[in-house]
Amino acid sequence: MNEVKTPKKPFVILYIIAMIVILGINFVVMPLMNRRAIKKVDYGTFMQMTQEQQIGEVEIRSNKILFTDKEETQIYETGLMEDANLVQRLYDSGAAFSSQIIEQESPFISFLISWVLPILIFMYLGRVMRSRMMKQFGGDDSMMFGGGGFGGIGKSNAKVYVKSSDGIKFDDVAGEEEAKENLAEIVSYLHDPSKYQEIGASMPKGVLLVGPPGTGKTMLAKAVAGEANVPFFSMSGSEFVEMFVGMGASKVRDLFKQAKEKAPCIVFIDEIDAIGQKRSAGSQYGGNDEREQTLNQLLTEMDGFGGNTGVIILAATNRPESLDPALTRPGRFDRRVPVELPDLQGRVDILKVHAKKIKITDNVDFNKIARMAAGASGAELANVINEAALRAVRNGRKAATQEDMEESIEVVIAGYQKKNAILSDKEKKIVSYHEVGHALVAAMQKHSAPVQKITIIPRTSGALGYTMQVEEEGNHYLMSKEELLDEIATLTGGRAAEEVVFGTVSTGASNDIEKATRLARQMITRYGMSQNFGMVALENVTNAYLGGDASLDCSEETQTMIDKEVVELVESMHQRALKILRENRNRLDEIAEFLYEKETITGDEFMEILNRRPKYAPPLPEL
Repeated sequence: MNEVKTPKKPFVILYIIAMIVILGINFVVMPLMNRRAIKKVDYGTFMQMTQEQQIGEVEIRSNKILFTDKEETQIYETGLMEDANLVQRLYDSGAAFSSQIIEQESPFISFLISWVLPILIFMYLGRVMRSRMMKQFGGDDSMMFGGGGFGGIGKSNAKVYVKSSDGIKFDDVAGEEEAKENLAEIVSYLHDPSKYQEIGASMPKGVLLVGPPGTGKTMLAKAVAGEANVPFFSMSGSEFVEMFVGMGASKVRDLFKQAKEKAPCIVFIDEIDAIGQKRSAGSQYGGNDEREQTLNQLLTEMDGFGGNTGVIILAATNRPESLDPALTRPGRFDRRVPVELPDLQGRVDILKVHAKKIKITDNVDFNKIARMAAGASGAELANVINEAALRAVRNGRKAATQEDMEESIEVVIAGYQKKNAILSDKEKKIVSYHEVGHALVAAMQKHSAPVQKITIIPRTSGALGYTMQVEEEGNHYLMSKEELLDEIATLTGGRAAEEVVFGTVSTGASNDIEKATRLARQMITRYGMSQNFGMVALENVTNAYLGGDASLDCSEETQTMIDKEVVELVESMHQRALKILRENRNRLDEIAEFLYEKETITGDEFMEILNRRPKYAPPLPEL
């Protein structure tokens, strides 16, 4: 049986009825509200009434006198004459002085001011509000006076990108070859669904793009729509969340209704974790809050159409572990496509794509820049290219150079140079030895990355200097125990240099201490590189794509043992760094003096001084 619903009256009808009622009240009530008419009399009459003590209230104005009789049933008006004793006579007659005797205005003018003008203002404001709402919600009258409720509440605000032959394509998205390969099948289906239907196969209803921020998940979704040449609906998960309960679910219904009408098409929901988080029966709202209603509606809608309807749902998130299992089960988001940080070749391709948008010199080495930008996302690499172009303009050049590219990487990593930060000679000397300590310890070990650059120019990030190391091969996915130990020793090299040269320590090693401690703890609790605990996971990691939130999962006694071992490990690497620097004190002094004078030296200059004598390779201590 089909349900017959009573059609709702459009808001415009209620608007007209309200105006008619207001006008009717004006014409009926207005005559009853007319005030007493003012009677004009001559000054003699006024004087006579004063002598006979017949005046109740009196108001003296600049050009006339208003007064009432004793019973205050009538208002009189007379002209103002030169009369020095007027006030005294009025006072003696018992008249009350007042400033509230109001003249009767013309009934027509009173009607215009009291009723017509407010109505006109009301109508004008209504038109302005309606116009603004139509602009905000796409200019559709049905949003104002029909579906979706007043003002478009409950109607999805999805951005619709219509078919376009010159939109974003897969060629515009570099560095994500595996992700593009996984999504190419979706494009093939949207181009020719019949070959899949003939064999009985159906496309996944939903594809979940997961990865760190800035890796191009949204751009990949647009590229799929561009390659397939179909409409593309884009909406953020937070846009479904409304102040009124049930409005988020209404937006989901409206979004899928529009998608079905324009099939084949693609619906993209960015940051789906805003509405797709795991449900909890112990919720403070009884498990029935707005977010959960929106999620329930999304689950229902995804079950409401088959895999051959031509509607493909793409979603992106940085937190896949937080999504509700009902959302990620087969039949809803059937396929998960990882969009990871690009490798060396991927970074080169991304740099070249963005470099097409600016003018560059012919000698730019993208491979070297990509190696310097290890671990950078696509968004960060795009920012590197833009910063290089801005630097070229600041320096009066028509094209960006290799130097601009390398400096822009330093800007992204450590911030801009602080031109107004002037270090004292003592501080400058300490920073010089500190940075050379890092570089020298790294260079004298077998498993450390080569030094690319050393600088003691302060940066806006707060660093007074830094040492840049760049892997020769570019890609480094696995790190051995020896490599991690060398890294910790390198981190302690700055503090060790201060101790060797100055016999004291400064606050400059705070970031080094933090990194060394975190790395040592990970070796013990996460990587199983401890003889005391072996291959036992003692730490849980969540939000891996957002930096990782770690929490220990062990007893308090075990935590005490872990803390003790972390201290011992960092201290043993600190002693290794001290030993290296003491045995190479001459080179430490020579390179630090060179850095003090030049403020910035390259890795080649550093190695030229260092290679004047054989390297020292100390034996590795046991963990």
